[in-house]
Amino acid sequence: MPPLRPLALLLGTCLMAGCAVGPDYHRPVAPLSSRYLGQPSVEQRSSTSQADLIAWWESFGDPMLAGFVVQALEQNLDLAQASARVMQARAGLGAANAALLPSGNINGQAARAYQSVETPLGQVLDFTPGYDRYGSSYELNLGASWEIDAFGGLRRGREAALADYQASEAGAVATRLAIAAQVADTYITVRGLQARLDIANRQVRTQQDLLEKVQLLYEKGLAASYQVRQAEGQLAQVQATVPVLQTGLDAATNALDVMLGTPPGTHRPQLAERREIPLAPQITAMGTPADLLRRRPDLIVAERRLAASNARIGEAVAEYYPKFSLSALLGSATAISSSNLFSGGASQSAGVLGLRWRLFDFGRINARIDQAKGQEAEALAAYRQSVLRATEDVENAFSALVNREAQATTLTQGETSLSQARQSSFVAYQKGTASLIDVLNADETLLRTSDTRAQARTESARAAVAAFRALGGGWQSPGEGSLATR
Repeated sequence: MPPLRPLALLLGTCLMAGCAVGPDYHRPVAPLSSRYLGQPSVEQRSSTSQADLIAWWESFGDPMLAGFVVQALEQNLDLAQASARVMQARAGLGAANAALLPSGNINGQAARAYQSVETPLGQVLDFTPGYDRYGSSYELNLGASWEIDAFGGLRRGREAALADYQASEAGAVATRLAIAAQVADTYITVRGLQARLDIANRQVRTQQDLLEKVQLLYEKGLAASYQVRQAEGQLAQVQATVPVLQTGLDAATNALDVMLGTPPGTHRPQLAERREIPLAPQITAMGTPADLLRRRPDLIVAERRLAASNARIGEAVAEYYPKFSLSALLGSATAISSSNLFSGGASQSAGVLGLRWRLFDFGRINARIDQAKGQEAEALAAYRQSVLRATEDVENAFSALVNREAQATTLTQGETSLSQARQSSFVAYQKGTASLIDVLNADETLLRTSDTRAQARTESARAAVAAFRALGGGWQSPGEGSLATR
């Protein structure tokens, strides 16, 4: 509680200097390294295309992927909800701005009354010569009031509302980036499942061909019945993988339709034509970890929420001090005739200086201040945690990108060798120098390697999407411009 004696001096000083009680906000320092741990490995990658960090989805060289991302950014329903939240925050900011300004109102009334003669007043008036029981009154007033923000409570409230509005805008951008990344990730998943399904179907045909040849040899007495059963079992094992992959493919295409704001199944015919898994582009304009503070919208959201919680401390502290208000009234009133409403005798005016001071409520004020400080401490911890997790996201995405690409390259080489080995084992089986088990093992190993290679290619492309999302790609930060419209 401030001392009472210097209150008048403090009030005068605050009115002249425009001070606001409570702590002033300072952006917290986030110590970060000068570069990412995985940056050298990512820079050494070789790719056929260079990534544009703003419209990174175009760098994959797949027009369908880029078209789906653009479509989602135009009609996704999560984005519509985010835009509605921005409108709500903008309205809150407007209300906070209006609280700093004077308010005015006009009120008027016209009344017609019929006086009872059974009341004491009515009985007295009834004996008055010419008394008319009907009476009229007219009044029209213009009023104005203004709460003087002497100690900055309203200004702190406006700071909090502005920070909340900026956080909602950054939140809408974060939703936009998340939708773009989810659409690209789901599209790549669809192409990866299609590739794996194609591998499985090709292997089914290979196993069917093998079974037919084994049956032919069995009919000629050149193969045993158990070899036929082995071929049948291997065929069934491969066929069993097809429904599982098809289920995942259907779920991925349905999820993609929902993200595009359309009913499930809308784009399934468009996706039916199989295409290659998109290749991850070269990532060069990655910046430094410190750049994440202005590029990642989720970090901007956390920082703006911290600023809002800091301003609310000052808003709570301002309740310690008295509230002053000015009110004025200018109008006219008459109880005889409306024609005299604006005459000099009917004019009326008033001026009021108001004072409100919560002298015996400091316990509640203390509790509110403690609550605001606790909320600020929570927001500060959340901001610092968000910064650490943002750099973790980038490092993890870089590691997955480099290692998955290396895995895909190795498996591609192995797939070629295993394909040749399978052909050799089958020829040897036909000549009787190798067993059917050798052929079946070669088929199983080739299928597993081809499937793993397709998964590695899929995961490397998905890791590139995760890297763009982690870097805050997909928009222009406040220091660079406005939101990307592409």
